[in-house]
Parts: sequence; C-alpha cells; structure tokens
Amino acid sequence: MMMLEKSLAVVFAILLAATMVNGLLVLLRPSKDWRELTLRIRTWWVIIILFSLALLSPHWLALIFFALVSFMALKEFLTLVPSRQSDRMPLLWMFVVIPINYWLISIGWYGMFVVFIPIYVFLFLPARMVIAGDTQGFLRTASQLHWSLMTTVFAFSHVAFLLMLPADGKQTGALLVLFLVGLTEFNDIAQYLWGKSLGRIRVTPKVSPNKTLAGLLGGVVTTALVAAVLGPLLTPLAWPMALLAGVIIGITGFCGDVVMSAIKRDIGVKDSGTLLPGHGGILDRLDSLIFTAPVFFHFIRYFCY
Repeated sequence: MMMLEKSLAVVFAILLAATMVNGLLVLLRPSKDWRELTLRIRTWWVIIILFSLALLSPHWLALIFFALVSFMALKEFLTLVPSRQSDRMPLLWMFVVIPINYWLISIGWYGMFVVFIPIYVFLFLPARMVIAGDTQGFLRTASQLHWSLMTTVFAFSHVAFLLMLPADGKQTGALLVLFLVGLTEFNDIAQYLWGKSLGRIRVTPKVSPNKTLAGLLGGVVTTALVAAVLGPLLTPLAWPMALLAGVIIGITGFCGDVVMSAIKRDIGVKDSGTLLPGHGGILDRLDSLIFTAPVFFHFIRYFCY
C-alpha cells in the first residue's frame, strides 16, 4: 500500500472513530440534542470520500473536481452579494475564467497562472463593466467581483496546482494536498479546542467573538508540531521547514477564517449557504483554505521545486 492510501486510511479511521463516539453519545445521553454533530459527521463522510476519490483519480479528473468546487463556491459567493442588472455579462465572463484557469494548471503554465486572474482578468472586468454605462455602485461592485474571483477561483486553485507541482509521476502532489488540507482542518479544530478550554482574551471581538488569543497561539503551536512530524513523511520538507510550514498554515488559516467571517457579517448572514448540512455553505468550509493554499503553495515551490 502506497503512502497516500495509508494516509487516507488513517483519515477514514479517525472519521469512523468520531462516528462511533457520536453514536455512543446519542445512546448514553439522549436528553441532549446531538443532531448538529451528527449532521456534521455525515457531511464529513461525503466530503472526505469525494476528496479521497479526487486524490486517487488521474490528474485531469481531479482538476475537473476542483474546478467544480470553484464553480459552486463562486456561485455561492455571488448569491450573497448584491448585483446590478447591468453586470450580467461580467458575471458570465467570471464563470468562463474558471476552465481557463484550471487549463493553465493542467499544462503547468505557472507564469501565466499567477498573472491571469490577478492582472488580466482584474483589468478586464471593470473595463467590461464600463461598457454598460452604469456607474451607480461601480466601485463596490467591482471590488466584490474581484474578491470573489480572488478567493473562490485563484486562491483555492492553488490546491489543484499543488497536485500538479511535482512532475515525478508519483503521488507526491497528492500527498502535498493531503498535508495542506489536513493541517488546515486540524488547525481549525485545534484553535477551537484551545479557545474553548483556555480562551479569555478575544482577538477579534467585533468580527468573531469566539476567536481568542489562547486559541490562536495554541492552534498554531499544535499545528506546527504536527506538521514537524508529518512533513518528512508526506512532503519533501525536513522537520525544521515542516515546522515553519505548520506555523504558516496556522496563522494564515486563522486569517482566512476571520476575514470570511467579516465578509459574512458585512453581508448580514451567519452561514454562506446550506449545501453542507451541519457546516453551512462551501465557503464556510473553504474559508481557511483560501488563505493557506496560495501561501503554502509558494512556500513549497520556492524551497523544494
């Protein structure tokens, strides 16, 4: 059994254990409402099965999977923000950008990938909006369109490029993705647990009141230690660099979480959607990854490739 299959087997074992613990809690403490936890775990089964199939699939099929996630995330984002009737064509062009962006990843054209959305598309969209002649709310709308593309397509697609980065014909890219996504999710859980147990000082009281300094520091340290152990097994990183990668993932994951929380507060919603029962929407699940993916990608590319 290859390292990827072994790693995924461990993930499924952890999820199975969580499912059994949840079942015991439901049986032993029926007076409490465990429906949300049960929904969360059921949704995690679906997420992890689809994610595992993507990692085990040929690269072209995995890229289609990640492109579909970008498509659904972008659609979800755009349903949250107000739009103008005159922006129908710019919105259409935004969805056209998705297959082009992932095609650039498929052929490994890194130089064009890093400038296609942040430069060419960012300049094209407001120019196309001007043609409609509607200046009411122009700056706010342009900002919303730019940010939605930056997060749901460009930033997130670094996960897919990470899969393609090592051109060694092995499972190295899939292991890098597993390392990144696994630590990002682990960091969310660790920060939550540290915050619940020791949290007193709030870091962002007006944006996300549950985010505490103890949660942030505890999550970053715990994630860094786990990264130092897993890094030499799953990535080309030696333990000191893996430790640094864990710190980076911990800090950027926190930033992604609170930034997306600020966006939802600005819009006036608790969750970004209802597609994932117990979790909310796709953006609720991708918020940390949107920040960790591009930063970790360029970190690993600079030092290892």
